[in-house]
Amino acid sequence: MEGDLRVCDPEKTDHTKDMESWRIFKIMGELIDGFSMLRKYRLAATFFGSARSHMDPKVYEDATLLAGKLAQSGFVVITGGGNGVMEAASKGSFEAGGQSVGINIKLPMEQKPNPYLTETATFNYFFTRKVVLSFASEVYIYFPGGFGTMDELFEILTLVQTNKIKRIPIVLYNKEYWTPLIAFFKDHLLLKYKTIDKEDLDLFVVVDTPEEAHQAILTLVKC
Repeated sequence: MEGDLRVCDPEKTDHTKDMESWRIFKIMGELIDGFSMLRKYRLAATFFGSARSHMDPKVYEDATLLAGKLAQSGFVVITGGGNGVMEAASKGSFEAGGQSVGINIKLPMEQKPNPYLTETATFNYFFTRKVVLSFASEVYIYFPGGFGTMDELFEILTLVQTNKIKRIPIVLYNKEYWTPLIAFFKDHLLLKYKTIDKEDLDLFVVVDTPEEAHQAILTLVKC
């Protein structure tokens, strides 16, 4: 049993405590900087979607077109600041003469801010970035994406469902991509397992063209 006994190094423990205390101040600083940056934008739309560059080019083309339309309608476009759909949306707003804000994240593979941003902030922690993004916009738009996109979608859906944030338009772009997930919501979560209510399926709308998305957003958002 002696081999299982662990002797703590007091100096190492104190150092770890100091590091934890410093981390709290870094977290506070990220939240303060993020909210300070976004508070000056009255009307904003946040885009989510894959950062990968090998998806269907039409996905990126549609994100660019929609962001451009929203910029012309007075929206600031907010993204995660990186590549893929984020860059496409940033480009659409930038080229339309609008403002494009990036809420970037430091990752091991080094996610660099895309070149179409008019303002950016870089975060160390996913959860502080998510907190800032959760209060950033008047509408949240989800293009096809992976785990990160799903994480952000379920985060916002949960916050709205539980009334932790105000009811806010949630737009899912590309019916082909989202239909299987919505079918899962209906068949499994609602009907089979009864883990959501019927009204929860009204928390989002599904659109399929930049024009349809633009019109839906103008209708849903109280400008």
